Amino acid sequence: MSSLKSKRAIPENGNQKGKEFTSMDSTTAQRRLNTIHAHLVSAVESAFSHSHLRSSPTAAEFLSEQNYSVVLPEKLQTGKWNVYRSARSPLKLVSRFPDHPDIGTLHDNFLLAVDFFGDNNYLGTRIRVDGTVGEYKWMTYREAATARTAIGCGLIHHGILKGSCIGLYFINRPEWIIADHACSAYSLISVPLYDTLGPDAVKYIINHAELKAVFCVPQTLNPLLSILSEIPSVRLIVVVGGMENEVPSLPSSTGIQIVTYSRLLNQGRSYLQPFCQPKPDDIATICYTSGTTGTPKGVVLTHGNLIANAAGFSLTVKFNPTDVYISYLPLAHIFERFNQINLAHYGVAVGFYQGDNMRLMDDLASLRPTLFCSVPRLYNRIYAGILNAVKESGTLKERLFNAAYNSKKQAIMNGKSPSPIWDRLVFNKIKARLGGRVRFMASGASPLSPDVMDFLKICFGGHIIEGYGMTETSCVISCMDEGDILSGHVGSPNPACEIKLVDVPEMNYTSDDQPYPRGEICVRGPIVFQGYYKDEMQTREVLDEDGWLHTGDIGLWHTGGRLKIIDRKKNIFKLAQGEYIAPEKIENVYAKCKFIAQCFIYGDSLNSSLVAIVSVDQDALKAWASSQGLKYKDLEQLCNDPRARAAVQAEMDAVGRDAQLRGFEFAKSVTLVLEPFTMENGLLTPTFKIKRAQAKAYFAKAISNMYVELTTSDSSHV
Repeated sequence: MSSLKSKRAIPENGNQKGKEFTSMDSTTAQRRLNTIHAHLVSAVESAFSHSHLRSSPTAAEFLSEQNYSVVLPEKLQTGKWNVYRSARSPLKLVSRFPDHPDIGTLHDNFLLAVDFFGDNNYLGTRIRVDGTVGEYKWMTYREAATARTAIGCGLIHHGILKGSCIGLYFINRPEWIIADHACSAYSLISVPLYDTLGPDAVKYIINHAELKAVFCVPQTLNPLLSILSEIPSVRLIVVVGGMENEVPSLPSSTGIQIVTYSRLLNQGRSYLQPFCQPKPDDIATICYTSGTTGTPKGVVLTHGNLIANAAGFSLTVKFNPTDVYISYLPLAHIFERFNQINLAHYGVAVGFYQGDNMRLMDDLASLRPTLFCSVPRLYNRIYAGILNAVKESGTLKERLFNAAYNSKKQAIMNGKSPSPIWDRLVFNKIKARLGGRVRFMASGASPLSPDVMDFLKICFGGHIIEGYGMTETSCVISCMDEGDILSGHVGSPNPACEIKLVDVPEMNYTSDDQPYPRGEICVRGPIVFQGYYKDEMQTREVLDEDGWLHTGDIGLWHTGGRLKIIDRKKNIFKLAQGEYIAPEKIENVYAKCKFIAQCFIYGDSLNSSLVAIVSVDQDALKAWASSQGLKYKDLEQLCNDPRARAAVQAEMDAVGRDAQLRGFEFAKSVTLVLEPFTMENGLLTPTFKIKRAQAKAYFAKAISNMYVELTTSDSSHV
């Protein structure tokens, strides 16, 4: 089994190559393999070419068959069998595409795509030069490659050197992909920029990564211009979609040039240079993420990291050149970056949305994709919207839907093919919402409710999976296997990594728990990042000396070797759209609200927004009621008055805006209670911190009611 050397944070020199993934001492590794092989019969070896390992009498003592996963010992000396790998590749972690082992970098991957699919449609957009919207117009793989070369040469023409960091500061569109390919071809490091990390994040990232050039659009140019004097490393700003006469010129004394994307293309065409091809252990990108409070962290990923993840995923899911994909998930996040690597590998056509989520359904109708990836937030809205439409369609249609749904569900659960009549009568109309051709759907970023997953399988059919991953692992850690009908889990390990669960005794999670082992999810393999850029301390907090990445997520091994996410080790948690929340920070902000004596912020990865339980300042609430002329029997009745809730919510919103909370950090619903949080009622620790698990249970009914209200409100907008 492979191991990782002790890792350090990446030094300030961005040109330094990432630490190589190396095998443990060859003698030890050979001993482990010999031990395992000695107890595997030939029947098991033949089974490796299939999805699952087959049991044998001699293997039983040393090898635990888990259907989708295989359990191996972490160290021979300890005798503990706690490391899980995919049954698709149990004795070797995948680092290259099995059918194309020569692909070691993103540049290699795109070269292959151009060679195989050069004349196929690649990048499509509905936006015309004049800003109007029409049908999709396409650029082929070969045309995109030509533009890639010109953009790369244009950057070199402006003095951008190998190993420089290049910022990409705009939403999804073809030029984003082309600029990223240019970075790969000329050994540059792409750094996505986005605003949702906070108002000062863009400036921080530019300076921290010492960006030499930034690609932007007219909408993001002005924020850049306002901080020019504070970003001294930037030498070039490229405006995508800008007209020549609209781009300002800067005094030569600034040392910064502003050019349009079109001009850079022309400059590159006149200054063609050979590729400066990267090596697998060269840094491909630095993705900044806010997993904790404080400044963003730069996750350093090499070409080898990203190729390994895509290669491992290819053993589970394959696409083909006739597929069409819609790109609307943010390219600044690892989920969509990972998708693009896979799509190019298989020659898939990628159509971009207009840039407005409210018009996404119109884009879907026009593009009619076969592949659709999303996050639980959108799937939840589709689910609620369809159910709401069914309820309002009348008794007869509702009965027909229920009959079709139950019949198809029964067939799927029994491993049979459902009758096609139900699709013709009911489900084809639902499929039309996504264009009518979707054959593959994936959900990531946060857990999807099992009810919603089953609903998608029944209504849309095809291959539907849920995965688990993070930026620090180049995306996919695990995903559901094709043919697995069980919902409520995130599948088996990516064949490019191994997973173990580490005991968390303070939370009562151990690997000896029955019926399922539980603990903190730790990941190791060629997909694991090189460290946080210029941050050795935080790198050491998550990467141990044996190369295990400690994710902070609590998981359990379900039947069949499937991983299930059940908790977070720390109070930080994810919402359904994948944004991290630090509840104490938000509670400290809301503590300034005059109505609030104490506040408990709650959210989870099945819901897209936060809710709040507020122990009210009784005097402030009574004073407000008096000023409004409200009559009430007692304070409990006043707390339940919608007008009182609205007033407190408005005050919290105002305080949140003053503190510059981000949109997803605002509580969207509030419940007012009279009872204070105390040690006596079990809601406070001796140091007066909220006991979150206890508060969640204590206020479970109120929390549930608030989310029902929010869901009802959301479904009315679908």
